[in-house]
Amino acid sequence: MLITNNIYYVGVNDRNKALFEGLWPLPNGVSYNSYLIVDEKVCLIDTVEVDFFTQYIENIQEVIGDRPIDYLVINHMEPDHSGSIALIRKYYPEIQIIGNKKTFGMLEGFYGMTDGLVEVKNGESIELGKQTLNFVLTPMVHWPETMVTLCGSVLFAGDAFGCFGALNGGIIDSEINCDEFWLEMVRYYSNIVGKYGVPVQNALKKLADVKLDYICATHGPVWHEYINKVIGLYDRMSRYETEPGLVICYGTMYGNTERMAEQIARAASQAGLKNIVMYNVSKTHHSYIIRDVFRYKGLIVGAPTYNAGLYHEMEVLLSELSGKDIKNHYLGWFGSHSWASKAVGKIQEWNENHLKFEPVGEPVDMKQALTEETKAQCAALGKAMAEKLLH
Repeated sequence: MLITNNIYYVGVNDRNKALFEGLWPLPNGVSYNSYLIVDEKVCLIDTVEVDFFTQYIENIQEVIGDRPIDYLVINHMEPDHSGSIALIRKYYPEIQIIGNKKTFGMLEGFYGMTDGLVEVKNGESIELGKQTLNFVLTPMVHWPETMVTLCGSVLFAGDAFGCFGALNGGIIDSEINCDEFWLEMVRYYSNIVGKYGVPVQNALKKLADVKLDYICATHGPVWHEYINKVIGLYDRMSRYETEPGLVICYGTMYGNTERMAEQIARAASQAGLKNIVMYNVSKTHHSYIIRDVFRYKGLIVGAPTYNAGLYHEMEVLLSELSGKDIKNHYLGWFGSHSWASKAVGKIQEWNENHLKFEPVGEPVDMKQALTEETKAQCAALGKAMAEKLLH
């Protein structure tokens, strides 16, 4: 598919994979995007996962026929984008591979390739004929070798500005209904890139003065009409900006801890808070919870004591959240026990040692089942969080 100025989309869709990176659910699939620039020299930008090579090479040859490819630019070495490199070289043995120094260390490690390499540094360029490639290194967005490539007003962005979801016919945002992609962009960013807010900010600063007409990411639509919205989303998320909303997530074995969560949510609503989402940590995949933690400033977590510690799925979620280096959040917590209270103390330890969110309200520790006293304590916690978020 032609995008603009002899730049073509030659990517593929994966509608079969259940988990991205073996971790993140793909209810709507995912695309692996690759691009061809056809000039005096032909340049391929990134490749696709190797399982789709047959379809991929057909896409390429549909554009260029028997013409050779002169260059392959590798913006990112993750195997869903580099997996076809070795096969591409078998089809095009004279192809020159463009990357940076860290790219080539990974290229040798993954695929044993050490020859036919063209190293570029930040700010350097390569002429294709009428068009010029300019390279901007963006380390740790979200691997150390990542870079982006500019071709006029077209940005080949690697994993930056990507999102989950296969492409259903249309490629450019102006051709498709993008409603389903916005929350999937937040989930993609928060779970995969979210830890690296500072490197993302550094990358955005490097590109701040560049006029962009198209952003060609390696997952999701080609952005054209919505460029400002997409960059704005990445800017806010990488600065950990949030909306005044609340995520309540809980573990429960027999429903008693869940009833505490319901009391907390009701009180927060009665205090005027509208953006409230609730999750059972054993039922909802944690990627959706993490997505909403990035969206909303307030978080209240609760779980039972289990095996003289914290309920397993809540322990896992807190570990995942602590690995994201999330900032500027409020935290409340609650727990339950039958005879030995551990959950409330364990959650507090997670916050003091790892999360470091601002505590709000008084933690609630319930023994066995709800009483009028614990109902009132839960209501007080929900109200305190709502008031903190709204004022």
